[in-house]
Amino acid sequence: MGRFSPKCKRLFTLSGHDARHVWGELAHMSGTILIVDDDPVQRRLLEGMARRLGYEAIVLDNGQEALNLLASPGRGGVDVLVLDLVMPELDGFAVMERLNKAQIDIPVIVQTVNGSIDTVISAMRAGAMDFMVKPVGPERFQVSIRNALKTDALASEVRRFRRRAAGTLTFDDLESKSEAMKAALHLGRRAAASNIPVLLEGETGVGKELFARAIAASGDRAGRPFVAVNCGAIPGNLVESVLFGHEKGAFTGATEKHAGKFVEADTGTLFLDEIGELPPEAQVKLLRALQEGEVDPVGGRRPVRVDIRIVSATNSGLIDLVKKGLFREDLYYRLGVFPIGIPPLRNRRSDIRALARGFLARFAAEEGRTIRSISPAALSLLEEHSWPGNVRQLENAVFRAVVLAEGDELTAAEFPQIASQLGMAPSEPVRLPEPQAAPAPAPLPRNALMLTGIQGHVRPFAEIERDTIANALKHYEGQMTEVARRLGIGRSTLYRKLKELDLEGEAGTSTSPGAAA
Repeated sequence: MGRFSPKCKRLFTLSGHDARHVWGELAHMSGTILIVDDDPVQRRLLEGMARRLGYEAIVLDNGQEALNLLASPGRGGVDVLVLDLVMPELDGFAVMERLNKAQIDIPVIVQTVNGSIDTVISAMRAGAMDFMVKPVGPERFQVSIRNALKTDALASEVRRFRRRAAGTLTFDDLESKSEAMKAALHLGRRAAASNIPVLLEGETGVGKELFARAIAASGDRAGRPFVAVNCGAIPGNLVESVLFGHEKGAFTGATEKHAGKFVEADTGTLFLDEIGELPPEAQVKLLRALQEGEVDPVGGRRPVRVDIRIVSATNSGLIDLVKKGLFREDLYYRLGVFPIGIPPLRNRRSDIRALARGFLARFAAEEGRTIRSISPAALSLLEEHSWPGNVRQLENAVFRAVVLAEGDELTAAEFPQIASQLGMAPSEPVRLPEPQAAPAPAPLPRNALMLTGIQGHVRPFAEIERDTIANALKHYEGQMTEVARRLGIGRSTLYRKLKELDLEGEAGTSTSPGAAA
């Protein structure tokens, strides 16, 4: 099995009904659903269905609180809104009207006891993408949510590309469920509110240029030129000409006057990618341009005034280059006033499913393919990989899989290179095992939970519950908040269970819910 995690190994050893049940749950373990209904019974029913299907669920009892949450950055992390039409004060129609006015794009599924044609038509005209009649069955609920997530993925990709092309890409288009990425996005929003020089630090492929575009489009210079320059791709003898421009005849081959990237970006933002690759002589002129606000074109008689904002990026530590004498210290402090570290994809695995889903939607549309989803096995495979090439590598992997796919779903067989790097045979598809008449008992990983005892009878629920909590405590190293979140219970409930099941010693912490996680 190579380096697969215990969770992934367990999936590959299950068989028959158990395997189909686990895969069915894992197929949808991405996405957060906001449920808005004034009826507490309906809220509990929908929340239960959502969590059983593997989704995160947020429940609210009125429309105004829903609007407040969705108006926060990144739609408050919500992927789909399930909205009751009939509520006191602010009903579902009013909520959709305000969402449209605020230009908050989110898939809306409405539900009501009145399933008349007129009601359905009115809801669709108001902006709903689907309609459910109470009481909602699990199968109907599952299909609606799945379709909403698929539609949202394609809409998000199209919206992101249109805004990138128009120079209006903002931080709301760079949503993330990762705490590390959320911290970087928060810093980006703060930096965008001023003209402070920003230095983006991160590995190749993490999306530094997208981040720079979001900074440019979120501040006072929004709508003005955004000029990107890869300093590592410019021939050494042409760096000054490309950046600062040249006059006609300034050197052999200069048959026309060239303004240079600084002048092209005047009044806007200049993005200097791979700034550490800039030659020493060009570093001197760059420092002067930043200090004086003017550039000297090659062969020019007088300097040219420019008003630009600088956002630079590097995939290697600039301070290390400074220590080695390869980068000017004074330029480093001029560029790195506001450094922002962008985490690699292996440190934000919670984003992999959403990213893969978005790439699938885009490439399937571009290639004219009717591929509707990614299989649970393939998603688990993608989450296991370390992605040294980060988001760019994931994007290319999904593109290749779309071209390879023969059915309407991407399976692990479409990612042979990823499987090979994880220690599996490149041709070995990770599929659900076929049920057998008398399957031989498969060896389980050492942290698997046994549902039956030595005599073959089902173990008491209390024992299974105790083992489940003990295993979670060990897996998450006693981080109580994380344990409670992953088990789907409140922290106070977790502490009560620890006391009831005599697990306080294994928790290594106080049984008080106020104790530090």
